[in-house]
Amino acid sequence: MPQRLKQVYQDTIVPKLTEQFSYKNPHEVPKVVKITVNRGLGEASQNAKALESSINELSTITGQKPVVTRAKKAIAGFKIRQGMPVGVMVTLRSDRMYAFLDRLINLALPRIRDFRGISAKSFDGRGNYSLGIREQLIFPEIDYDTIDQIRGMDVSIITTAQTDEEGRALLKELGMPFRT
Repeated sequence: MPQRLKQVYQDTIVPKLTEQFSYKNPHEVPKVVKITVNRGLGEASQNAKALESSINELSTITGQKPVVTRAKKAIAGFKIRQGMPVGVMVTLRSDRMYAFLDRLINLALPRIRDFRGISAKSFDGRGNYSLGIREQLIFPEIDYDTIDQIRGMDVSIITTAQTDEEGRALLKELGMPFRT
């Protein structure tokens, strides 16, 4: 079953962006390639339960099992040895990506306390957007009683846009609530 957001992209957003930026080829129109959800866990080296709960939470939120990221180098100040788990990460593509983006825009972001929109300045210069989420409770899939600690995550939306202006226009059309 095709995702709602993917259908909206194909039916309305592509023609609108083609007209706005006067693209000659339909393949020039920017699109969302992938979304990465990352959570760094500093306490994972001492607390194995934190790693397990993060894996369960991210798999519940994204619908895909996360990969455990490990330390590349030993850092004595942080009490980390090479190969120790330091976080979890999920890369979403295709239908799961559109489903997650739809839930993020329409369900999760409006549930943030005192939400007035997200910053439009978090683009990287190449049309990709990153945002940090302070707590996992904004996702309706996460039950308040089952979490052991409030942890945040980083969400990066990677697009084929060449400039920030194109990326901003794409995400705005997809429904991303930017602050004005």
